[in-house]
Amino acid sequence: MHTTKELDHMYCVKRSRHYGMTPIPQEGRYDEVEETSGISGFSHAVGTCTTAQGAVKLTINVKKGIIEEALIETIGCSGMTHAANMAAEILPGKTLFGALNTNLVCDAFHVAMREMFLQLAYGRSQSSFTEGGLLVGAGFEDLGPTVRSMVGTTYGTVQRGPRYLEATEGYITKLALDKDDLIIGYEYVNFGRMMNDVAAGLSANEAMAKATGTYGRFSEGVHFINPRKE
Repeated sequence: MHTTKELDHMYCVKRSRHYGMTPIPQEGRYDEVEETSGISGFSHAVGTCTTAQGAVKLTINVKKGIIEEALIETIGCSGMTHAANMAAEILPGKTLFGALNTNLVCDAFHVAMREMFLQLAYGRSQSSFTEGGLLVGAGFEDLGPTVRSMVGTTYGTVQRGPRYLEATEGYITKLALDKDDLIIGYEYVNFGRMMNDVAAGLSANEAMAKATGTYGRFSEGVHFINPRKE
């Protein structure tokens, strides 16, 4: 290693001791981690591109520095959504460091990976205090029994007020209004449940009826509107 002339003429003073790493919590234990190969954890991060047209929520399960599974959920940008297809193929098997700048086209993924790296490097993961960590497959289980991301979409104007379009329960088909035209509930269709029933052999109409439910005081409504049409 080359050094400067000034440093070459300096006297060598020995350090009194080797100072170790600050232990971080991961998978139910405290570890001194000096290399990314020593990092394990299950965590989430969100990233956006520079123009913030959309966002990606990234969930990864890391074992000894290797990404064993990745769940990618996107919203708001068609390009980002297509890039998610690539991410599902590319990220599993990558080292944690190797995934930081993987060619995923959309910079939102790099932002999410940067935030993820910081969390895991400092032991701020969902599995920090879970003995043995989370099994590979935990990311898939995050989607729940309908195997579909939870999406919320609402809209409002001064002239016409709020519109609830999609919520945790599903795609909203009707809003229930009280006598003062305030929203008191809604009817929804759970698409994940509906498609599971279609795949099991029910007709589309039967599956839709079975997957339809209500939230709030829907039955007390005095006026019902289609939030996308009325």
